[in-house]
Amino acid sequence: MTQVNTQFGKVAVLLGGNSAEREVSLRSGQAVLNALQNSGIDAIAFDPQSRSLWELKELNVDRVFIALHGRGGEDGTVQGALEFMNLPYTGSNVLGSALAMDKVRCKHLFKSAGLSTAPYTVVDAKKGFDAKAIMDEFKKVMVKPSHEGSSIGMAQASTTQELEDALANAFKFDNQVLVEQWITGREFTITVLGDDVQPVIEMTTPNGFYDYQAKYQSNTTQYHCPADLSEQDTKYLQAISLDAFDLVGASGWGRVDAMQDEQGNFYLLEVNTVPGMTEKSLVPMAAKANGATFEQLVVRILEQTL
Repeated sequence: MTQVNTQFGKVAVLLGGNSAEREVSLRSGQAVLNALQNSGIDAIAFDPQSRSLWELKELNVDRVFIALHGRGGEDGTVQGALEFMNLPYTGSNVLGSALAMDKVRCKHLFKSAGLSTAPYTVVDAKKGFDAKAIMDEFKKVMVKPSHEGSSIGMAQASTTQELEDALANAFKFDNQVLVEQWITGREFTITVLGDDVQPVIEMTTPNGFYDYQAKYQSNTTQYHCPADLSEQDTKYLQAISLDAFDLVGASGWGRVDAMQDEQGNFYLLEVNTVPGMTEKSLVPMAAKANGATFEQLVVRILEQTL
């Protein structure tokens, strides 16, 4: 029989929500809920798509574990509401969540702070753009809506026509779109837990890049944890990831994505403040490589609300 853990009181796991990442959030939230309950914590599931956040007060919830991905859950919106309700919650505060969610402003911050990131330009749906000029400058690019996660709306482009098509699709998700220099090389992710950086993970996929399908549906994606890097490269990657995490004001826990080109240079991609917590997710994989079970990881994240 599981020993009852009373130090946290009643915990609501926020999951689902209204973003394009709803399905992933439902899976993350269910995994978190199961782990909390297995640890003897009084935890309930709460989907803001179908209920008002004010019900958290009526339910006498003491703290909140945010497992919402994307808009509304990861962009500072729900964090602001919880601050207003005086309810402690997991992860980054309003500012850290909002900045990390905004890929364009993240890039501006990286660049201004002198952190290594790929060359880029920003395309605004309202201002028009010259696709040919962009392709002449960059040759091959990655197109990313500014405020989406899980690789939603992302595409690669090697011709002017491909760029125009990719932008037309990206504009369905966002008015501002990041167009980034394509980097051929290795993809990494680095988990930050409190002030600790976890072992680096390398992802390899035959998909061309680590896209939505590779993340959530594929059986061909391979994970190497810890990544096959020299100690010097590992420490450097962990250090710039922590710098990036701190720079955007993120806190508690999260994940920083990076790449290494064929010449060995590292580039920061983005900061995730509510990364996936499904059975296939990267944060649990990194924690496991560091000796923590999924239950221990979830409780450790929740402990940051005490």
